[in-house]
Amino acid sequence: MSDKVNFGSILKYCVVIMVSVAVVKGEDPHEMLKKALGLIGAERLISRDDTVLIKPNYVVAKHPSTGITTDSRIIDGLIKFVKDLGVENIIVGEGGAGDTEKAFDVVGIREVVKRWGVKLVNLNNDNRINVRVPHALALREIGVAETALKSTCIINVPKLKVHHMALVTLCMKNLMGLILPKSIMHDRINEKIVDLASIFKDKVKLNVVDGLVGAEEDEVHGSPVRMDLIIAGEDMVAVDSVATAVMGIDPGKVKYLRLAEERGLGISNMDDIEVVGEDIERVKRRFKLPLAFRNILGMSGV
Repeated sequence: MSDKVNFGSILKYCVVIMVSVAVVKGEDPHEMLKKALGLIGAERLISRDDTVLIKPNYVVAKHPSTGITTDSRIIDGLIKFVKDLGVENIIVGEGGAGDTEKAFDVVGIREVVKRWGVKLVNLNNDNRINVRVPHALALREIGVAETALKSTCIINVPKLKVHHMALVTLCMKNLMGLILPKSIMHDRINEKIVDLASIFKDKVKLNVVDGLVGAEEDEVHGSPVRMDLIIAGEDMVAVDSVATAVMGIDPGKVKYLRLAEERGLGISNMDDIEVVGEDIERVKRRFKLPLAFRNILGMSGV
């Protein structure tokens, strides 16, 4: 009896599905965005008939240079990208944790949407529709902004940041700007991030992380970290995992990423993610962790 294993026969029955995430480093946000979107073939993700909601992170009224809010140059580039595809129905919308109207002023988004003739919506003032979460881990029902529910394509544009409760705040947690009340998320936050993402899994077609300047130590009161990066992909779990690794944190230590993969929302295992563009090891930096995680994971999170 032969001990030889026919790996060729085995491979015929094993299909490894790889997802691609682009990491681009540079100095010009518009050129970086164009390259990142090209690397992942983003044009195939959006139809000219879509109603597109571009969702930045304007959690509080702080300038993007602080590492807290999404840079309006990236939103500008995304509007151009979507318009070039022939899309007519485009909205930029956010519901921050602070004064969202003031945040619109501080980040400079009003000038951008005016130039493009695009609608800007404060989602905190939107009609709220209660939505049941099928097979919920912790969040059985949530109030969602009507604009988000009526959109057929969400472009998710978070900031590269750590978080004092969830360890990181990226694509999946950025969806909190679509709901009310936000306070409902603050216990069992990891399970609830997954529940929230499950509602929007099919609507979120493109994720673009603003890593021009990130924030370490805290998501609102943290210190800026210049990275000069844009991270983009279709799978929000995979994009979050790559962005987490870029901050020098092991994605396996982020509970909501593990839960999301178990739930079938995307890929968190870095072995199953194809990183295109820059190599993570060349561009990553060890962000200082939030205080609550330092004793558990150490300062670097590895």
